[in-house]
Amino acid sequence: MTDPVLITGASGFIGRHLVRRLAADGLALRALVRPTSDVAELERLGVELVVGDVTDWTTVCAAVKGCRRVVHLANVYSMWERDPSIYRRINVEGTRRVAQAAAESELDLFLHVSSVVVFGRPDEVPFRERCTPGPERFSEYARTKFEADRVVEEFSVSHRLPLAIIYPAMVLGPGDPKSSGRYVDDVVHRRLPMAVFSDDVMTWVHVRDVAEAIARLLGRQDADGARYVIGRHRLTWHQINEVIREVSAVQPPRFEMPDWMARLTARVLTGVSTITGRPPHWGLSADAARTVTNSIQADGTRAERELEFQYTDILTTVEDTIRGTDEGL
Repeated sequence: MTDPVLITGASGFIGRHLVRRLAADGLALRALVRPTSDVAELERLGVELVVGDVTDWTTVCAAVKGCRRVVHLANVYSMWERDPSIYRRINVEGTRRVAQAAAESELDLFLHVSSVVVFGRPDEVPFRERCTPGPERFSEYARTKFEADRVVEEFSVSHRLPLAIIYPAMVLGPGDPKSSGRYVDDVVHRRLPMAVFSDDVMTWVHVRDVAEAIARLLGRQDADGARYVIGRHRLTWHQINEVIREVSAVQPPRFEMPDWMARLTARVLTGVSTITGRPPHWGLSADAARTVTNSIQADGTRAERELEFQYTDILTTVEDTIRGTDEGL
């Protein structure tokens, strides 16, 4: 039996799609999962489970032992948390533990899943993998993911850790529990009173394409040193709303809130959440507003070309998000 591929965050949104994709290739898989994780599908697919978490050195070492390849997906992805310290605890210190355990093993590849948000707002538009990041990150999530990237880069130098990094854009797809999936659901079910930030641009990608890019990178002998942005559909929120309308036949909100009012509303809702402990309505947190108003215009065509796959069109991406359908399910 071949050495298993370790996946952290395997029970998460991208992780579940990645496990299905790699299992279809017949790879031996191992997952580091928390005691509270839903692991029914992982068990059905024959994934070896190590119960623990990325903050626990003992279970991290147990999970890494015997693996030649590691995909580090585990992170806190959100634009608001009741306890903001969780971002650093998981995204930075958790990454440090996994990278250190990997660096102390005989590893062929450590594939770190970052995010396009770590680039902030670069001078290059659209930006690519090797461009210089902007001077500022616009959310605590982005700041801690940026720091996590520095952590794994340091291990790649100090311990010669074979390292590849991918930077997914805004990920959509079936079963999306994140803010992007909730936004689509809110539009379809007419829960949004007004449209906001309609002219700001985001870059979108199907979760299946992220899993495909990871699978192909894992299969390359020259993956060490690779850096890829994953995603290329650059649309304004108005354009995404129109795609949602085309797929669902539901009209998006007719009225648009001025940007200044949306930013003020985001600050107010974030303040209320600090008191109530509940996430801001409509996902409109101060971090979300800062992220969206600075746009994310990324170009992931290099990954498509060099990893030899084709991005799913945006119409199908949104349709799969709404319908909750995916090949192989």
